[in-house]
Amino acid sequence: MTMQDGRLSRPARERLDSWQEIAAYFGRDERTVKRWEKERALPVHRIPGGARSGVFAYTEELARWVNGSKTAAPEISSAELPVRALPVIAPARDTPPVPRSRLAWLWALAGAALLFLLGIAFLRTRSAQAERNAEEARLASSAHPVDPQAKDLYLKGRYYWNKRTADGLTKAVDYFTQAIVRDPGYAQAYAGLNDAYNLLREYTAMPSEEAFPRAIAAARKALELDDNLPEAHAALAFASFWGSWDVRTGDREFRRALALNPHYVAAHHWYATSLLTRGRYPEALREIERARELDPTSDAILSDKALILYSAGDEGAAKRLLKQIETSDPGFISPHRYFSYIYLADKDYPDYLAEARSVASLSHDETALAITDEAQKGFAAAGAQGMLKATLAAEKKLFREGSVPAYSVASTCALLGEKQAALDYLRIAYQKHESALLGLRTDRTMRDLHNERAYQELVKSVGW
Repeated sequence: MTMQDGRLSRPARERLDSWQEIAAYFGRDERTVKRWEKERALPVHRIPGGARSGVFAYTEELARWVNGSKTAAPEISSAELPVRALPVIAPARDTPPVPRSRLAWLWALAGAALLFLLGIAFLRTRSAQAERNAEEARLASSAHPVDPQAKDLYLKGRYYWNKRTADGLTKAVDYFTQAIVRDPGYAQAYAGLNDAYNLLREYTAMPSEEAFPRAIAAARKALELDDNLPEAHAALAFASFWGSWDVRTGDREFRRALALNPHYVAAHHWYATSLLTRGRYPEALREIERARELDPTSDAILSDKALILYSAGDEGAAKRLLKQIETSDPGFISPHRYFSYIYLADKDYPDYLAEARSVASLSHDETALAITDEAQKGFAAAGAQGMLKATLAAEKKLFREGSVPAYSVASTCALLGEKQAALDYLRIAYQKHESALLGLRTDRTMRDLHNERAYQELVKSVGW
């Protein structure tokens, strides 16, 4: 890999032999590059007589396409739009003809709507391109020359990290580690390792007390190598906020990352979720919308927007959004997790049980599956109370074995009306520094505790 015109390039005419390799070349997911081929004429070739998914591309052509896409698109006037782009609706035989003036108004309205949608698409494309340009400029100005093979390993790690699945995140850790071994001075690989550990505790059964120390160590190493790396500042912000409960450092590092790269999607996304836990809903919505504008294809961003909407009181919009994501991508864990939380808080126990099982299965969490099995048996035998009591018995047993966090037991106690027991387990969660406690203020399963003085003191102790 060499530097040409301020950007990294691969050897001329190198062939990429799958959608996965093409996506890794850009550091994007397969869905994005497939959309680019369809909507923006990304130069991808099909293998003659091969399978439908058999594709290949040449890096030389992809580089020319990227450089060509940086030129400003010409403005489109209504006169240039093809007639077929607008719907032609013939009136029924018994319907009187539409007056010419009204017909002209309808055509003008349709044309204006189409232009508006085209304008939104153009702005989103420019936002994504601006992020790529900022990253290329940062790479070009970096004092450390990146090893070509390390760069390839890093891109593969980002590809699997973007999947946000248990298997994908495990592979991401492996690729980021290989990149570091290949090039120990590669700051971005350390930042990627941090990001992987930050998410492993959410999408797998890895405990927070194991994930966050590794994440923080990787982020600090990345900053030691390159203090101007926005990915490293955002990574440290996430781990500091959720892992160390260090709100001040988290806020400062998120802002630093966005100052270095205002188009950095993950920084806007994660900053939004930190604002959510503090109950700052308007700011959280602004940040998540900015992240969504920069990456409109991300289901993770859209899912977290739904959670913010729900917490802000717009439950209908949140459920519609989560259902949309769940239908389009049933294997993505976040909608199932958020639905399980919503259904449990709303006392919709059959739907809660179904979603809880999906979360446990998708995260390969045997402990969660065992608890769900007991909850379903309890519900079948004695309804809601039976479900909650069976859940509590299973959670207490697993808590004593060190397999379940105290916060989960506290939540079940609160739902059963066992306030003192709930507060006792919350104190244990505080002593153990469990990251879930950061959501105490906005957790609806705890709403019956809000008037308890001990609960209010715990909220203040967390730092809200």
